[in-house]
Amino acid sequence: MTAITTDARRVSVAEPPAHISPRRTLRHGLTLAWRNIAQLKHSPEKLLDTTLMPIIFLLLFLYVFGGAVSGSTHSYLQQLLPGLVAQMAMFATMGLGTALNEDIHKGVFDRFRSLPIARSAPLIGTVLGDTVRFLTVITVLVGFGSALGFRFHTDPLSVLAALGLAYVFYLAVCWLSVLVGLVAPSPDTVQGLSFMWVMPLTFGSSILVPNTSTMPGWLQAWTKVNPVTHLAESMRALMVGGPIGNHAWYTLAWAAGIVVVAFPLAMRMYSRRA
Repeated sequence: MTAITTDARRVSVAEPPAHISPRRTLRHGLTLAWRNIAQLKHSPEKLLDTTLMPIIFLLLFLYVFGGAVSGSTHSYLQQLLPGLVAQMAMFATMGLGTALNEDIHKGVFDRFRSLPIARSAPLIGTVLGDTVRFLTVITVLVGFGSALGFRFHTDPLSVLAALGLAYVFYLAVCWLSVLVGLVAPSPDTVQGLSFMWVMPLTFGSSILVPNTSTMPGWLQAWTKVNPVTHLAESMRALMVGGPIGNHAWYTLAWAAGIVVVAFPLAMRMYSRRA
């Protein structure tokens, strides 16, 4: 055991074993993920934003843009809701960085460092534990959209594949939120930093306007390489039908690239901050 001195106390830190297998690392991460999920029983208000946000976005975009984009709200709903699944997968990650930053300032991660667990386990647990937020957002969005008239036009396996693809991309983007939470000096600044990269990715895509040919040339170029566009088009193809092309493969490639870059950077910042 070694010891480190903090501002108010002296904390004993257990040196992790020299080698921890990926299986044990995952088990440690799942244990800490369950800790985060269990906390929601005592603080269900933490899911209030993820419950109201998809309803507000769906109503706002549907009745503001529906007639202008597709001629009717019903027709637009069939294209909008799959796109909003992609958008909500992005927005649902924003609370993760704030919660992580708060835990660091409260000393929660100091206690994690005192345990003989894999160094990456607290971050993995944080990401996996946030799955509840994703499931809440998607359930509310699809449920409310169905009440307004949205209908799936593909088979159940395709729908599950769509939601699975959105979840994979969501997990990848979570590591960007983790990185922001580790870099931000305080919880108050996390939200602002998150909006700086979430807004261009979500609104500079085909989420709200499936036909991007009317956009300026520079914006069309951006939407073509934007991973959120590929995710949105994948959602539409798998949920309402149509050719999927290479959109799903591009989405998976982007997800893998994000993890490859963001995970090592997050671990490096975690070693400095926690």
